[in-house]
Amino acid sequence: MSSPTPPTGPPATTGALMFAEEPRDGVRAYMVVNANPLTGERDRNFDLIEKPVVVENLRGQEDLYTLDNSGFQLGHQPAVHQAFANDEDIAKEYYPESVELLKEVTGASRIVIFDHTIRRRRPGQLDSDPSKRQPVAQTHIDQTPKASIARVHLHLPPSEAPALLQRRFQIINLWRPIDHPAVDWPLALCDYRSIDAKNDVFPVARISKDREGETFRVKYNPNQKWKYFYGVTPEEYILIKCFDSLQDESVALYTPHTGFEDPATPPGAPFRESIELRALVFYD
Repeated sequence: MSSPTPPTGPPATTGALMFAEEPRDGVRAYMVVNANPLTGERDRNFDLIEKPVVVENLRGQEDLYTLDNSGFQLGHQPAVHQAFANDEDIAKEYYPESVELLKEVTGASRIVIFDHTIRRRRPGQLDSDPSKRQPVAQTHIDQTPKASIARVHLHLPPSEAPALLQRRFQIINLWRPIDHPAVDWPLALCDYRSIDAKNDVFPVARISKDREGETFRVKYNPNQKWKYFYGVTPEEYILIKCFDSLQDESVALYTPHTGFEDPATPPGAPFRESIELRALVFYD
């Protein structure tokens, strides 16, 4: 049976994207991971600003955007596991097939998936319960270089991590819609070639109860080129590069991204449901 043809959508849309501003006086930016259970808000010391941004639809241009040149790419391969009902089955069934997919697409020799998140948009529901996550509505990059290296030490044995860090490695997210096309609240992705890599992002300490990580937040720059793929289907996936240790200016280093409310979404479209895996990607 043939897969359904993805909807093409409009040539572009305009989304209200949320950007960040650095704290004043050089204070280190931080955000507390655990949200207030009453408000769903997370304590932070930086401001957010909303900007209207033209987001180009890349349907028909999919092959022009790759992990190396733009920092993201779309592919087509239906998942064998499709229930996505509990974490144990996802780790047992979806992780292994995703490892093979990532190896095939990237040419990597070793893949270590270190976590996943399921997001189901539910208007009015607070995003304070880790088991009921909503789409992220802030421009960001999941890992800084410091956090990426820390991830290798965190998830690999001490006997292996130093040697792995001597070779090229990446952190790549594998994002896929669940059950129906993600017409509602799609992903906006920023082409790395349009980014001022030194000035458009700043690190934010991500503080949880048991550890401290670090992400990049994105500052608004009108030169940034934001893109999306209209109506990504469950048979498709998007790879999002969060880090690359090959830093000789020959490849994209990361991809700012965010969920956003698309004015082109038709009334009555089912709410977005998706899963993203986060993987350490190692090369020989």
